Amino acid sequence: MKIELTSVLVNDQAHALAFYTEVLGFMQKRNIPLGEVRWLTVVSAEGPDHVELLLEPNSNPAARTYQRALLEQGIPLTAFRVADLDSEYVRLKSLGVSFSMNPTDVGMASLAVFDDTCGNLIQIYQAKND
Repeated sequence: MKIELTSVLVNDQAHALAFYTEVLGFMQKRNIPLGEVRWLTVVSAEGPDHVELLLEPNSNPAARTYQRALLEQGIPLTAFRVADLDSEYVRLKSLGVSFSMNPTDVGMASLAVFDDTCGNLIQIYQAKND
């Protein structure tokens, strides 16, 4: 068993695609129309054949409630590993990304948290053994 697909809830798929590709640097993998929404995935440029991230519409009321609750409590929906947290932080800040937590050493890793402009907080981290 292995993970090949995971998702983030988004309030606008087109906006999410632009943010996740143009700002974060992911690449679009799939874009399949499904009525009013799309099966829309992105992948890391460093691993285009690895895990896909589904930009999942938050059209379900339970999904919207969950997403809003996490955001209001300051809890990241997911986390992405980076090779150099400080460099990635500077790069994202220069692109206008808003951080709710600046790079912080938490022992086994350093992490930062940003707003993905799609209704989520996202954590980026660098493990100490990197």
